[in-house]
This record gives sequence, structure tokens and C-alpha cells, in this order.
Amino acid sequence: MKLKSILQLKNLKNKTVLVRVDYNVALKKGKILETERIERSFATINYLVKKKAKVILMSHLGSPEGKKVKELSLKPIAYYMDSKAKKPVQFIEDCIGPKVKDKVKKLKAGQILLLENLRFYPGEEKNDAKFAQELAALANVYVNDAFSACHRAHASIAGIPKYLPSYAGINLVDEIKNLSYLLKGFKRPALAVIGGVKISTKIKVIENLLKKYDQVLIGGALANNFFAANKINIGQSVFEKDYLKLAKTLQQKAKGKLILPLDVKIADKIKAKAKTQTVRIEALNKLKNKNFQLVDIGSKTEFYYESLIKKAKTIVWNGPMGIFEIEDFSHGTNFIAQRVAIHTKGPAFGAVGGGETLAVLGKLGLKNWPDFVSTGGGAMLEFLEGKILPGIRPLVKK
Repeated sequence: MKLKSILQLKNLKNKTVLVRVDYNVALKKGKILETERIERSFATINYLVKKKAKVILMSHLGSPEGKKVKELSLKPIAYYMDSKAKKPVQFIEDCIGPKVKDKVKKLKAGQILLLENLRFYPGEEKNDAKFAQELAALANVYVNDAFSACHRAHASIAGIPKYLPSYAGINLVDEIKNLSYLLKGFKRPALAVIGGVKISTKIKVIENLLKKYDQVLIGGALANNFFAANKINIGQSVFEKDYLKLAKTLQQKAKGKLILPLDVKIADKIKAKAKTQTVRIEALNKLKNKNFQLVDIGSKTEFYYESLIKKAKTIVWNGPMGIFEIEDFSHGTNFIAQRVAIHTKGPAFGAVGGGETLAVLGKLGLKNWPDFVSTGGGAMLEFLEGKILPGIRPLVKK
């Protein structure tokens, strides 16, 4: 898949360029906790500044549901960017209207303006044409550099390209290049490690990767659905009842390529220092009660998964192996993170994504070890399902 890239444009001097970035980052009392998405946007911003364009940045933050919420203002992002960018970053407390138009008119070549949270207006999530047109009217060119929001058919993603010449930013092109390799042209053996909680959000990507890859390793609460479908005692563990039949069918179709844990750690309570034990899967039905939950993969699973990871030449990882937020239940996730990082820093090509996955790698100091770290969670999953995302479709070269 080839995209129309901002790098193709010859003359950007004095052109006003509207750039969709994704600054939907975690904030605590106005302090930014994770800057990865912001840092990734600088490649496109610096390029446009160097070409003497007038740069307007726009993003969402959180879910204010069409209302102005002080805690979800992008002002702290503007302060952070102003301290990091090569040029000062201006901020305006709105994203449409007369004041914004006046501010944009006063922009000079090479200057940067960050607009207020797009989701303060209901028209953003509704993909309202009028809202998209008002944003588009601010600029000569539109650039999408927000891969992590490309699965949303919102006004700033799918609406604006109807009214402006549209191009992909540098980060977006890089995302598509690396994630496309995971679907076509990759080296074998190819392996995916998929964890997390909701099978409803990951069943389609598991299905697609099973068609292409040699193995798909399952962890976290996702595995509970396959166990429950096979009438294995999972106690009070989380699972999605509506997906049991589909999980069973998928496992049968996989013909041994869908790999489930051999053993699990169980706990009587979801809290630190809870009573735990490691149990082989076939022994779960021998337990006399159901007052437990599956909280992590066991050591036999860790070593088995490691043996498969070591053989792989292509690896994709998305999602934890258990309730990693609690230290006592984090060993399996940390173990897999280390093995994926080590192997992909070496002989294999590896790509990772998802907020929880990146949090684990960051905590272990391994975020830069895999070949590619995607800024997308849901967008990465939907892309690996084989979908053309709403934000990508208008940017594809005809």
C-alpha cells in the first residue's frame, strides 16, 4: 500500500498546512505521563517548518463528549511542545470560529499553532460535514500523521480530506510501511503473541494472523474464552460469553496453530499478596471450588512460548499475558516482553503495539529494542485484520 506523502509536495513555502496529530496522552494534574506520540509528531512538524509552511496542529484528548472540559484541554501539551520544538508553539483555546481564523491569518512562515481539543465539539466524533469544512477552511493542505486515530471515521480524520488536498505525514507513512510488512513479504517462521482482556476487539486480528502466520500465541484473559469454550474450569475469571462459540470454531479451524497456555497462575483475590498457585490447564477441572481467577501464565507456558519465539523470524506482540498492573501477577508479561525484545533486537523482525504493551516495555527499559513500536492500539489491530482504515483510505495513491 503506497500513500500520498507530504514529502512529495514541492513548494510548501507560506502554505498553511493543517496537521492531524494524536496527542491523546495520559495526563495527571496537568503533567504528561507518556510522550511517545508527541515525540513521533516532530518529524513531520520539523519538516514543514524547514519548508517554511505555516503549521496548524489539531488533536483530541480523552472523551469530553462534545463539551469543554478544563482537565482535557491541550494547553499542557502546548507547554510541553514549546519546550521541545525547534520553534515556539502557539496555542489557542478553540479549534474553529472567528478568533481561530484571525490567529491563523497572522501566522508567518515557519510558525506553529496548536488548536484546542477537537472533541470539545460534538461534530468531531459525528464526522459532521460542517465541522470538517470549518477546519478545512483554515488551510491549503491537510496532513494526517495520527495513525493511532486512523480507525476512527471522525471529521478530522475522514471528513477533511473531502475538502482539501490530503497527504500522509512522516510517522503515518512509517507506520503503514512497517505494519504492511507484517501482512505481506515477512520472513518465516512468523509468530504473533496476542494478549489482553477483550476477545471481542481481537478475534478478527487473531483470525487473520492464523491464515498468514505459523503460530498465534494467546495470553491474558483472551485465553479464558478458549478454555471456557472447552468447558475448562476458569473459576470467576473474565470472559465474553457471546464469543465462546466463535472461539471454539476458530480453535478448530486453526489446526494446531493457535497456541494456548499450558499452565496458569490462579489467585483467590485480585490484589497484591493474594494467595496464589500455579496449575496445569488439565488440572483446573480437578479443583473443588470456583473461588479463583486466572491472573497470569505459568512457568511452563513461559518456557514453551520462549522456545517458539526463539525460532521466529517475524514477531508481532500486542497485549499482556496477565494482570500485569499488580506486581505479583506480572511475571509472565515481563518474561514475554524480555524474550520478544531480546529476539527482535537480534535476528528477528519485531513489531509491538498497544498501550499496555508499550507501558511494560517502557517500565523494563526495553521500548527501543523491537524493530518497530506502533503508536496505535486499536488502529494497529484493525490494520492487521486486513482493513483499510477510514483515515488511510483518502491517502492511498490511486
